[in-house]
Amino acid sequence: MRALLSLCLALCIALLAGPSLADRAYPPVTVPVRAIQLAEHSHFIPGQAGAASTANQGFMSNAGFVVTPAGVVVFDTLGSPSLAREMLGRIREVTDRPIRRVIVSHYHADHYYGAQVFKALGAEIWAHEGGKGVLGSEAAKLRYAQRKEILGTWINDDTQRFPEPDLWLSGDTDFELGGVRFRIRHVGPAHSDEDLVMLVEADGVLFAGDLVFKGRVPFVGDADSRKWLGALDKLIALKPKILVPGHGAASDTPMVDLILTRDYLRFLREQMGRAVAELTPFEEAYDKVDWSAYRGLPAFAEANRHNAYNTYILMEKESLEK
Repeated sequence: MRALLSLCLALCIALLAGPSLADRAYPPVTVPVRAIQLAEHSHFIPGQAGAASTANQGFMSNAGFVVTPAGVVVFDTLGSPSLAREMLGRIREVTDRPIRRVIVSHYHADHYYGAQVFKALGAEIWAHEGGKGVLGSEAAKLRYAQRKEILGTWINDDTQRFPEPDLWLSGDTDFELGGVRFRIRHVGPAHSDEDLVMLVEADGVLFAGDLVFKGRVPFVGDADSRKWLGALDKLIALKPKILVPGHGAASDTPMVDLILTRDYLRFLREQMGRAVAELTPFEEAYDKVDWSAYRGLPAFAEANRHNAYNTYILMEKESLEK
């Protein structure tokens, strides 16, 4: 009886105390976070269009999860712990099986800032060793400061932690969980040094990270677009039935989306390469280009000039190699 009374007292105290520290640390988001089933095992979480903003609360990239009899594999963890908590809620609506593994496609803020939520549940985090220099780097600190300025409600020193991966992958890796076979392929450096993609063999579903941006202008950043084009060839060779890009809707016509990203990169290289060859200053060259084929796509205003400038610099470097 005494034990029962103690238990009741503890429950009352917990109820009066309100939400747990973890719940209080992760302010709720109001953007809708939903899960879409793509095949028997594979689900994806579709982000919104555009760059990170207070309007989309940082929810501007995709993630996914795969349910097997032995547990769940997560691919990317969205752009904040709050969003990851919502993602976890969608997983729990599908299954109560444990989260076994998290695959980080690459270390850009919108893809890994929620990793701590799954790490706290005991999941192993896997990433490519090309990302070893990212966590704690000056570039990562600058990105974190930028995210705090934009998304301070959801990204701040009280909410955000950056757990190290449990396993750094050195290359392609295959594994099986609950009878479901996974093929992890390192296709970087392209969008980033560490680009990983994941094919769920039984479903034919390819989680492609930011190597493919469906229906929007990709963020090229300082990526090597020449190598990125080579990476797209590797994705084509995997022959997926369904492709989940890092941004935009999932596709059951993967070639269309692979071609859009490929053609955009080729166009950037052709236009900026011509400008470099003719010694045309960047601003003048940019203003001369007919961008009409891409101007109407989401994220054009946020990404295109930056993409073009970095490609211009890259083409200058490539011209010195000849």
